[in-house]
Amino acid sequence: MRQIGIIGGSESGVGAALLALKEGFIPFVSDFGRINESYKKVLNENSVEFEESGHTFERLSQSEFIVKSPGVPTTAPIIQKLNDSGLSVISEIEFGSRFYKGKILAITGSNGKTTTAGLLFHTLEKAGVNVRIGGNYGYSFAGIIAESSPEYIVLEISSFQLDDVDTFKPYISTILNITPDHLDRYDFNMSKYAQAKFKICKFQDSNDYFLYNAHDEESKKLLSSVNTEVNKIAIDTDQFQSGIVKSDGSLMQVALKGKHNLYNSFVVKIYAELIGLTEDQIEAGLSTFVNLPHRLEIVRQLDGVTYINDSKATNVDSVFYALDAMTTSVVWIVGGQDKGNDYSVLLPLIDEKVKAIICLGADNSKLLSVFEGKDIASTHNVEDAIKMARSKSQVGDTILLSPACASFDLFKNYMDRGDQFRNEVNKLK
Repeated sequence: MRQIGIIGGSESGVGAALLALKEGFIPFVSDFGRINESYKKVLNENSVEFEESGHTFERLSQSEFIVKSPGVPTTAPIIQKLNDSGLSVISEIEFGSRFYKGKILAITGSNGKTTTAGLLFHTLEKAGVNVRIGGNYGYSFAGIIAESSPEYIVLEISSFQLDDVDTFKPYISTILNITPDHLDRYDFNMSKYAQAKFKICKFQDSNDYFLYNAHDEESKKLLSSVNTEVNKIAIDTDQFQSGIVKSDGSLMQVALKGKHNLYNSFVVKIYAELIGLTEDQIEAGLSTFVNLPHRLEIVRQLDGVTYINDSKATNVDSVFYALDAMTTSVVWIVGGQDKGNDYSVLLPLIDEKVKAIICLGADNSKLLSVFEGKDIASTHNVEDAIKMARSKSQVGDTILLSPACASFDLFKNYMDRGDQFRNEVNKLK
């Protein structure tokens, strides 16, 4: 039987192993670190061989090809060695797409892709469409199609997942925006990062659609490289400055707040129209969606102050959208593991909306320097950050956790950071 090697033993790797079994391959899963017990259980239950705490090149080199999980960089020694040996290395979404017969609805972007993918899935499911959601959203694409054959799959796609595709062909794809993020993975080269994003539409043809932001500078630079056959749809944000207009001239009801979410909602509207939903079906989805935690999540209101958890805002662009969406004075909690951020672009919004800044990170020196002269304080502790913010707030204000940074200096991940913030806020009396 045909053997394949799978690098990475988490969601993507295990999903790929299950699909491999379904399609008649013998999978071998190899992880440089330790495999989570829940994933080991799935592998053992399906009699999938695996190794952890290192890679055995001799075993992997016997594979017909290699499926790589997105968290594994192309610069990893085992990947370079396998490439040098002549083996084809593909991503898990590439592997899944080779066996999926339905239509892929793919969404990428530096910011907003999780919200947009979730909103699209909700809108389609509410309208009765046979649809699943996965990719970077938390469910392996390969794992989904190992167990089902939906008519549509909504895939949130990261640049990491697009690094190793060579036939991946969505029915509708979107690049919401391209702003600096994860540049350490791309030699701190913005062009390389943007080119990775554009692989989402590389193999589309005249039967497919590609949506892009007409005002996004990085997207405009690479438009000429897009296959001329694909149907391109430019999204002009000037079209819906005051809202999404319905055919009768009234404004469509949408659940998500902020200009950036109005844009995300408009993108979903286009997808839904291309699939054939009615205007009423689209509004029914857009008006009832509840976003995932850590994305402008209102935690509670206490003593006239609103507490918002936006821990997922791990870059400056995300914070810009968050601050832009605020309609009250803000006490802003910011900080974490810096990504080479240019915080100065936020100064106009800070001058307009932010009354005080609380820095929450292991090293807050850069933030303290950039915002010198502002009402600013520093701490390494969530509980203290909230106490400081509370002391600087008054009735009608918003305390906003929107870090602009990665979370790994003090927390396990952005979810842990947001969970700790929420828990401490809910303890307040």
